[in-house]
Amino acid sequence: MILLAIDTAGADCAAALYCSSSQTLLASTSERIGRGHAERLMGMIDDVLAAAGKDMQDIGRIAVVIGPGSFTGIRVGLAAARGLALALSVDIVGVTTLAAIAAAHQAEKGPQPVIAAMDAKRDEVYVQSFGADGAALDAAAMISHDELRTMVAETGFGVAGSGRTIIGLDGPEDGDCFPLIQICRLGAAAPVSGKPKPLYLRGPDAKPQTGYAVARA
Repeated sequence: MILLAIDTAGADCAAALYCSSSQTLLASTSERIGRGHAERLMGMIDDVLAAAGKDMQDIGRIAVVIGPGSFTGIRVGLAAARGLALALSVDIVGVTTLAAIAAAHQAEKGPQPVIAAMDAKRDEVYVQSFGADGAALDAAAMISHDELRTMVAETGFGVAGSGRTIIGLDGPEDGDCFPLIQICRLGAAAPVSGKPKPLYLRGPDAKPQTGYAVARA
C-alpha cells in the first residue's frame, strides 16, 4: 500500500509517500514556512508524487497530523486530506503530534515509557503518556508546567519534546520536530475509524465580536 502523509500542524509544511509493504519512505519534502500552508501543500504533494514516480491513483491511504498545534495549520491539513480521500475513495487516518514525538523518541532511545510534552505557551504544555510499545496510556491534555513536573516525578517516565527544556531537562532546542517517516509508520498501522477530527486542546485565539447592533432591512 502506498500512503500519503501530510503534516501542516506546526511551522512546517510537509508531505511524504511511504510504501507499507516494504516499509520504505519513497519521497518526502518539508519546508519551515510558518504560514501559508494552504498555498504550498498541494504543490508539495505533486512534488513527492513526481519524485517517487507515482500518481494520485497509486495512493491507497492518507495519514494527516491532527494536532495539537496551529489551529489554522491543522484545519488546512485536514481539509486537504479529506478532500483527497473522498476524490480517490481511499481510507484516511489521523496521527497526533504527541504520538509522533513519542515514536521518534522511542525509535532513537529504544522501547521505553515516555511522556510527549509540547510547549503550549501561556505557561502550559500539551502532554500524553505512551507505553514502551507505543500505545497511549492516557488521553492528550493541556496542563501547567508544575503539573508536568509532578507527572514526571510520579511516573518516572522520560520526557520527549520541547517540554523537556521547560521543566529544566537537557534536550534539543527544537524538541518538537520528528521525522516524517514516523507519521508514515503510525498512519500505516492505525485502524480506520471514521473521519479524523482535529485535536486542538485549546480554542482559537480569535473571538467573535460582540456589542454591535445588526441593522435589519
